[in-house]
Amino acid sequence: MGVYHSRNALAGPLTADRLSAVELPRTSLGRRGYRTDDVDALLHRLVYELGERSRLLDDARDENDRIKRALRAWQAEVREAAGVVWSPAAIPGAPSRPGPDGRRAGER
Repeated sequence: MGVYHSRNALAGPLTADRLSAVELPRTSLGRRGYRTDDVDALLHRLVYELGERSRLLDDARDENDRIKRALRAWQAEVREAAGVVWSPAAIPGAPSRPGPDGRRAGER
């Protein structure tokens, strides 16, 4: 499957506005409908563009997850180096409750 290279309004990235403005050429006199080759080319282009956007979105989500994991690991290292035991009570403004050992969050 190749990429559709348009001679009309579809040159460049697809957007909803540009796609709604597309007018496919009609068949020659005596026949009804659109030219099959033009419709097939448009469908191939749509499949390619949507597949590419889905791939880019998946890549962005994967990178976002990687960054979140790295941030959490870094925060854990900083807390451990500072000797702070993390708990929801360590969040500013949250009520402080003693842990299982009777100490409050952040106490040594």
